[in-house]
Amino acid sequence: MTVSIVVVSHSAKIADGATELAAQMAPGVVLLAAGGTDDGRIGTSLEKVLAALEQAGGDGTVVLTDLGSAVMTAESALEFLGDPEGVLLADAPLVEGLVAAAVAAQGGADAQAVKRAAEAAFGSARQPAPDSGQAAEEGPGAGAPPDCTGDFELVNQAGMHARPAAKMAGGLSSLDAEVTINGVDGASMTGLMTLGAGKGSVLHVEAWGADAERAVSYVGALVQSGFGEP
Repeated sequence: MTVSIVVVSHSAKIADGATELAAQMAPGVVLLAAGGTDDGRIGTSLEKVLAALEQAGGDGTVVLTDLGSAVMTAESALEFLGDPEGVLLADAPLVEGLVAAAVAAQGGADAQAVKRAAEAAFGSARQPAPDSGQAAEEGPGAGAPPDCTGDFELVNQAGMHARPAAKMAGGLSSLDAEVTINGVDGASMTGLMTLGAGKGSVLHVEAWGADAERAVSYVGALVQSGFGEP
């Protein structure tokens, strides 16, 4: 079983749309929408959130929310659960965080790693991706050579669009490694998409940490398989 994900939004349409998008990239993950009030208005419903959490099951649950009062509703729901220890609230942008979390869960990450994948999208959504020079000065392993590197040419027709970026970021965020790809954070879906890397582009991967070699191999396998795309 995989980690389940619950989306709490003030809008039923937003919650449904976000889960529909994430499901396209992580079809094996249970994604539950808890949006809007019980009578169809804009707002949040404690009953809807509780029902989603009780339905979730799996190997833990991660909750993503949109606005502040949605967080309060989710926190209130946890107080009513008999065993809230398996439920984690992620502080992450709703759509990008959800996609990154779903891809991580699809790859078999545990609840803590899925939460980290969602929250890794937070900084990238608020800050522009650094250029390679900035990454060298301020990024992972600053002042130390990477533990592992690799260069891989994109072979899929569409290059680094949303789906490949989500797969790459989600998988890397679950590893014990800091990774840069052409100077941007490898665990950032947004950062990877800003590379504008098309077919034939070479991704230069640098990794630091216990899972550095595994991280580079993961990127290489994804790229060389074309991300499962034509």
